Amino acid sequence: MPAEPGPARPAAARVVLVTGVSRFLGARVAHALQADPGIERVIGVDTVPPTMPLGRTEFVRVDIRTPGIAKIISSARVDTVVHLNLVTSASVPRAKVKELNVIGTMQLLGACQRSPDARKLVVRSSAAVYGSSAMDPAVFTERDEPVEAPTSGYAKDAVEVEGYVRGLTRRRSDLTVSVLRFANFVGPGVDSPLTRYLRMPVVPTVLGFDPRLQFVHEDDGIEVLRRMTVEDHPGCYNVAGDGVLLLSQALRRAGRPYVPVPAPSISLFGDMGRRFAGMSGFSPELLRWLTYGRVIDTAALEEELAWRPKYGTEAAFADFVAAQGLGHHGPAARLASLLRG
Repeated sequence: MPAEPGPARPAAARVVLVTGVSRFLGARVAHALQADPGIERVIGVDTVPPTMPLGRTEFVRVDIRTPGIAKIISSARVDTVVHLNLVTSASVPRAKVKELNVIGTMQLLGACQRSPDARKLVVRSSAAVYGSSAMDPAVFTERDEPVEAPTSGYAKDAVEVEGYVRGLTRRRSDLTVSVLRFANFVGPGVDSPLTRYLRMPVVPTVLGFDPRLQFVHEDDGIEVLRRMTVEDHPGCYNVAGDGVLLLSQALRRAGRPYVPVPAPSISLFGDMGRRFAGMSGFSPELLRWLTYGRVIDTAALEEELAWRPKYGTEAAFADFVAAQGLGHHGPAARLASLLRG
């Protein structure tokens, strides 16, 4: 049964809980929220201590898979939860990743459902829920279903997480719930399977394919999360920078030497990725994305917020390239020149 609303709070007295606060995105979102004078407290939770200062954000070490998260939400009278604790890294064993993403989300949503103070939930999801296939539409809107639903990895986890969020919305119709389907993040501080792929000494691409890619700059992603938290914008929204880049364009602009190989052979480059770029191989969803790409429509978000991202896809990627010291004058570009003879 839905919880009864608790005693009314003054509009300016808000307590926000941010999951995954020890990771880069969570830490930056916490900093953005604590600067808002309308937010009374920001509580950050994670399983490991943060490596960067959190300012006035209060850190609590807790695993959201445990009942401890419900105790924190209840005792602090949390009214807004920003759920960023979705693990994308393939360096963690797959069984543990699924447990963190799916079981952790179920436990968190259960705590929100039981809390009489909870009134808002903001969830970081992923455009990966649309999958990637040769039969995809040119552009995905929020109303579109995947042509081939994800069957493994982080993308499948994101689909399951969204399903549980919809269930919570039915049980607690009084909650304001915002789900954000982000394109791949890029920017000076982003470390992800994509950025590690781009740091490989020689980047493998899928022979015969040049996918269209979209990116969202970290600053724009954080601004969207901030606004969804301090304002009421229920619904599901795609988030990406304007425009697209072909994979070949991105690699040339990053000055990366690359070699097209048949799709079945691309996994042979996994050892190189592990040794030189911190990758842990090519997941099926990453390989499909590098084959078919994906483009999402962001008109709904821009209309809802009356706002446009500061960085388009090209500008976001250019900022990432400059911050990483890549591009036409970086060491990779010099290696590419030598390989060309």
